[in-house]
Amino acid sequence: MKNLKLLFLLIFLLSVNGYAQKETSNYKTSKKEITSLMLQQAKDWSDGNLEAFMEGYIKSDSLKFIGSNGITYGWKNTLENYKKGYPTKEHTGTLTFNLLEFDQLANTVFLVIGEYHLKRTVGDADGLFSIILKRIDGEWKIIADHSS
Repeated sequence: MKNLKLLFLLIFLLSVNGYAQKETSNYKTSKKEITSLMLQQAKDWSDGNLEAFMEGYIKSDSLKFIGSNGITYGWKNTLENYKKGYPTKEHTGTLTFNLLEFDQLANTVFLVIGEYHLKRTVGDADGLFSIILKRIDGEWKIIADHSS
């Protein structure tokens, strides 16, 4: 009986260890994919292509963008706000991100906290952001963005 208990304990520990390794592998892959998305967004922004930049966001009315002017709901409204606030290449400038923290909230949901740096002729801008991303149809999409 004692050997049977030890066997079950060993099987349990091995299965937990296997699960943890799988989560770590999933975490690393997801972090790499999200970082790639953010690098592409920075490039698109720096090219002055706000529509391409917005491809990193969920194309839905459920998108939430929280900034200094309050909450904006929806992909289209968020894009329109970007176009108003950054009407020319001088305003979009060159964007870089410093990704500080990646927290996996669920298998398909991440919280990413970082800094943004905008170098431009009309005056540089820097700040912090937190974004929530969800894996949808095999792609990471930002579903909420809080930038300040």
